[in-house]
Amino acid sequence: MSTPVIICFGVAILLGIAGGLLTEVGCWYHGLRKPRLNPPDWLFGPAWTVILGLAAWSASIAWNAAATDGERRLVVLLFGANALLHLLWSPLFFKWKRPDWALVEVVFLWVSLVALVVGLAPISEKASLLILPYLLWVSFAAWLNCRIVRLNPRSA
Repeated sequence: MSTPVIICFGVAILLGIAGGLLTEVGCWYHGLRKPRLNPPDWLFGPAWTVILGLAAWSASIAWNAAATDGERRLVVLLFGANALLHLLWSPLFFKWKRPDWALVEVVFLWVSLVALVVGLAPISEKASLLILPYLLWVSFAAWLNCRIVRLNPRSA
């Protein structure tokens, strides 16, 4: 296994662990009013595992497909920005109990995913397409976040 593959999957594992540790599903969260389409709590772990695995696969494909140092820097920049934004959402929503702040942040997370899809496409179409499930999940999560803010105005 190559070093880029190990790094990509290592980062994905760290993001998954950090996301889990930063997500406190307790009385506050269970007391929130949520939309009917809110998935059960048990679904989030497997969904994020698949999504982060696909993102790691995408990153390793893009790194290996990059033809120049500039393209490799772009791959690192796009995935690095996304990782930072990915890490920020859970503490905003769960630890600091600020779904309103998380709703603002999720817009930047979503934009980072669009940037990945667009930025990776010239380097590797496959790497770009592997990000689409992540983009769709974050789009759904943003909608859920918005609905929770609207259903719980005093929590925001």
